[in-house]
Amino acid sequence: MATVTVEVNGRPYAVGCADGQEERVRILAKQFDNQVRQVAEDVGQVGDLRLFLMSALILADELHEARLGGGRGAKAGATPASVATAVSTDGVAEALNAVAARIEKIAQNI
Repeated sequence: MATVTVEVNGRPYAVGCADGQEERVRILAKQFDNQVRQVAEDVGQVGDLRLFLMSALILADELHEARLGGGRGAKAGATPASVATAVSTDGVAEALNAVAARIEKIAQNI
């Protein structure tokens, strides 16, 4: 198992991942960081845990909409291939769950 250090909202976090998945975790973390920073711009710095939760909920909502093939998360004229690509992002949800669990553990130790 590999460990990757990623930065979210200006803070480093060590994240475990399968060997060979380090770059994928870095890419996912960058996307998550962008979402967290957008939420922070919208609501202010309300603490990492709340920012992460709000960001995860937004991303989960987008993933849910993409799976349904309609609503805000889907683009007009989405093809079955693009919907299949969206559905294949289950790894994103798993990575977010792992990060959230780690954040909760860190928050309990503070």
